[in-house]
Amino acid sequence: MARKSGPAGGPQPSWLNPSTWHLRTRLVLVAMALLTAICAAVGVVSYAAMDMVFTKQLDKQLEQASSRANDFGRPPSNFPSSPSGRPDPLEARGQAAGTLNARIDGTTVGSSGLIDAQGNRVSLSAEDEHVLLSLPRDNQPVDRSLSNGDYRLVALETTYGDVIVTGLPLADKQTAEASLVWTMVLVSLGGLVVIGLLGTVIIRRTMRPLEQLSEVATKVSRLPLDAGEVALAVRVPPSASHPGTEVGSVGYALNQMLNNVSSALEARQESETKVRQFVADASHELRTPLTAIRGYTELLRMTEDFTEDGRKSLARVQSQSERMTTLVEDLLLLARLDEGQPVKVQDVDLTQLVIETVSDEKVMAPDHVWQLQLPDEPITVRGDATQLHQVLANLLSNARKHTGPGTTVVTGVTLSADGSAVVTVTDNGPGIPEDFQGRIFSRFARADAARSGSEGTSGLGLSIVESIVSAHGGSVEVTSRPGRTEFALRLPAASTGVL
Repeated sequence: MARKSGPAGGPQPSWLNPSTWHLRTRLVLVAMALLTAICAAVGVVSYAAMDMVFTKQLDKQLEQASSRANDFGRPPSNFPSSPSGRPDPLEARGQAAGTLNARIDGTTVGSSGLIDAQGNRVSLSAEDEHVLLSLPRDNQPVDRSLSNGDYRLVALETTYGDVIVTGLPLADKQTAEASLVWTMVLVSLGGLVVIGLLGTVIIRRTMRPLEQLSEVATKVSRLPLDAGEVALAVRVPPSASHPGTEVGSVGYALNQMLNNVSSALEARQESETKVRQFVADASHELRTPLTAIRGYTELLRMTEDFTEDGRKSLARVQSQSERMTTLVEDLLLLARLDEGQPVKVQDVDLTQLVIETVSDEKVMAPDHVWQLQLPDEPITVRGDATQLHQVLANLLSNARKHTGPGTTVVTGVTLSADGSAVVTVTDNGPGIPEDFQGRIFSRFARADAARSGSEGTSGLGLSIVESIVSAHGGSVEVTSRPGRTEFALRLPAASTGVL
């Protein structure tokens, strides 16, 4: 019977695929981290370079201001040795707003102050004068914090024994550097956002062939390839299977592999079809000679006199011909089910069917204990009554043949929460080996050591059970352990019909 094309629900879209989404996210994060590191490095280098430039400019201005203050602060010729009579260096021409000047004589700060933004003189505090006294007098600019802000200061010892201190505020330099930092941060953040978005688009477009390969592999992995006719039509698109690129080479190789698998599946299906047709034809052809054998056996039994051994031999021929007929009928039924022939649907009273089948088994095996667990109201399903009777007969016969005398076999019928009918056949026999439970519904599967019994079996009974139940849109499963084996079959409710 042809198999359908896989479970409901196809593969997720590529943008929802967790593997590709995580890979794309990692690539974007790595790119963003590298760009952030580059921006940080560029920012640090740029800041250091601009700080050096601003410092050189400020030192140049400070040198000029110190030279003006030193030239203006020379003592007049008539007072060469009187510091108190020397001009105040802060009054030198060209001193800009914010300029600081002070004259130090020994350990005493003489005239000192700075020019504010309005051009007025502002005196220094005692703490500021203490900072000025601690300055190195080597004519090298240094940075110090004063009560009016941070200053770049230089102390120049004159030839007259005093020291002239000149300073310029660092506020303009700090403001420019802060503006530079904020500009670089904002530009870098904007650039990272733009590059991140562009990188996401580029990476997504670059990874699209890989996502297509992943989609194809996912679709193929969900196809039921184990049996039946399989349409393996999915392929990697030409855009992702061109052997000129690395990804294209992978896509091309994947398509070649899928072509090979498709050819193998077609050959397998053709072989299966031939085998099924042969089994169906052979079984059909065997029915006529088997019928003749049974007829002539009955005729000989009624018309001829045989010795005791002859009668036993004739009975043996008859029993084996009947067994062979049953096997042929089973093979024909499986062949029809494999071909997908529609089920003859009608309302079937499942409760009554169970009662009748169990009653038949009681007659055949009175040495077993047969019990029923039935609902208060009859349960009706849609299906073929003859085939469903064979399902129940096979399950009960399986329990009878593979368990010893005195075994209790309980057959139950219930209605599940979703409205489907559930039939269970449970026995307290020795159980089925765990390694055999996975293939118990396979054709000709037998595990003689699993359960004791004297009657030979063809190994088709449970396979027929699964095929009939599947044709009715149901399912069957087995659970077994020593002391308890249960076969449970589930059939759709009468309102849902048959698949």
